[in-house]
Amino acid sequence: MLARVDKGRVRLFTGGGHDWTKKLASLAEEVENLSVSSGWLDGEIVVLKDGLPDFGALQHAIDGGAGQNIVYFLFDMPYFDGKDLRNVPLWMRRALLARLLEGERERIRFSPDFEALPAQVFEAAAGLGLEGLMLKRRDARYESGRTQTWLKAKCRLRQELVICGFTARGGKEGEVGSLLLGYYEGNKGRRLHDAGSVGTGWDGRTGRDLWKRLVSLEIDSTPFDIVVTKSRRWSRRAEGSERWVRPELVAEVEFAEWTADGIVRQASFKGLRVDKRARLVAHEGGQTLTRAEAVSQLRVTHPERIIDPTSGVTKLELARYYESVAAWMLPHLKDRPVAMVRAPDGIEGEQFFQKHVERTGMPGIKAHDRKLWPNHPPLLTIDTISALMSAAQMNAVEFHTWNSTVRRLNKPDRVIFDLDPGEGVKWPYVQEAALLVQTLLQELGLQAWLKTSGGKGLHVVVPLTPRLDYDAVKGFSKAFVRHLAKTIPERFSATSGASNRIGKVYVDYLRNGMAQTTAAAFSARARRGMGVSMPVSWEQLPELKSGAQWTVQTAREYLSFEPRDPWAAYWTAAQPLASAIRRLK
Repeated sequence: MLARVDKGRVRLFTGGGHDWTKKLASLAEEVENLSVSSGWLDGEIVVLKDGLPDFGALQHAIDGGAGQNIVYFLFDMPYFDGKDLRNVPLWMRRALLARLLEGERERIRFSPDFEALPAQVFEAAAGLGLEGLMLKRRDARYESGRTQTWLKAKCRLRQELVICGFTARGGKEGEVGSLLLGYYEGNKGRRLHDAGSVGTGWDGRTGRDLWKRLVSLEIDSTPFDIVVTKSRRWSRRAEGSERWVRPELVAEVEFAEWTADGIVRQASFKGLRVDKRARLVAHEGGQTLTRAEAVSQLRVTHPERIIDPTSGVTKLELARYYESVAAWMLPHLKDRPVAMVRAPDGIEGEQFFQKHVERTGMPGIKAHDRKLWPNHPPLLTIDTISALMSAAQMNAVEFHTWNSTVRRLNKPDRVIFDLDPGEGVKWPYVQEAALLVQTLLQELGLQAWLKTSGGKGLHVVVPLTPRLDYDAVKGFSKAFVRHLAKTIPERFSATSGASNRIGKVYVDYLRNGMAQTTAAAFSARARRGMGVSMPVSWEQLPELKSGAQWTVQTAREYLSFEPRDPWAAYWTAAQPLASAIRRLK
């Protein structure tokens, strides 16, 4: 069910495009009470019986005018207050929707997702007698109709079928005994194929209602183009007791299996689908969801382990964080040699830096040929979400990357300036230092992008055309920082060591050397509070409060309200460095 909100007024539409606003007037009024002036909301209407959806009760509520019993579970929001969110990842849209629906509402509710292995959720759904699960990709854009980014996992086979005929209960007029079913097949010149019958799933009231509907559609002969059911198998009644109707009504039916010739077995009627067009009903097929297929996510061992006692972040929470930001983070990791800070006992325990393969492998993480970097152990890259989650399972907290990719190992495609405040430096000085660095870079003809470090400072990142080697790029960064320190010595230091940066901002250029690394965008930091390195725009700089403004616990909410990537232009802004080197001299 889709809800369109325009200037605070609501219209309700079925998936087939039928306007049900008048039919569900009280529900439309409930939606109007939400804090939405314009937009589209997507969800499912249900009637709950003992806490579980009851399709038959929903049908009675719609037909009998008992709309006040209908609950609207919302699960997506493609438009909101003038903003088109269709290209925003699903998890971000849902985070925004969840915030919109905060507070207790009886009839408008947020449809939650589950933090558990899919197989476990599937078993629980089957145990509760639910129809099944909806499986959706967290990073999927919003698309109408069936797509490859969402799937139905049914506990028991269930689909819509066309009602093509009926029989009387007990051979007497007035109440339906069985429904004769069918579906269309073929793309052109669609043919109606019989699908057997269903004789259970309704009470006397529903049976009488079906009779009234079907008698008005009665025709003289079968509407089927393809018949495989033998005449005596239409029902338990005598041959010839079947009565045919125009194939206009659609029933939702649950059943055990399809036979080889396309007949449903052990079927049970669940209700009419008055919002469905009969000509669109086809054989949906179905596959059994095996346990192995269901487990699509890596299991996190010791999920309750505390990673940071200060914030209380657990291993599972950190893994969930990386899973949620993977779509944003992976472009910053892909094809780059990576190093990881691992903390098996939490950040207050022993930590170690891993750059190469160890005895305990991490599924999905790619170890490159030794020939790539002769006389050194194989380099590692993290190119997929499975690799990222595998590292999180193996207690990786931080992810650091080279300034080059494995394709051009000695040709950096960026230069990074790490602004690290010394003792006594207040945050506004760090902000001013970043602006001064940006200004000098602009004078040299270079655009720069900004991110928080996740610690005390900021990172200024300059994308480059990968033509010069590491020695040349590091030489430029060294000359640049020394120029800053010489020009504004009261603000900047070019020398490492705590004693050399008291009251100043140390600009670290050493990270631009061969095999040196910097914390990747969106990486958590193995420090108290679990800050993350967050890409931001220069316009946001005055609003920043610290280099650890966002943490593992707050970053996801922030990103859910920032659908636009402040670094979107970064990926196409590769800049030659040679002219900047000449200007600096």
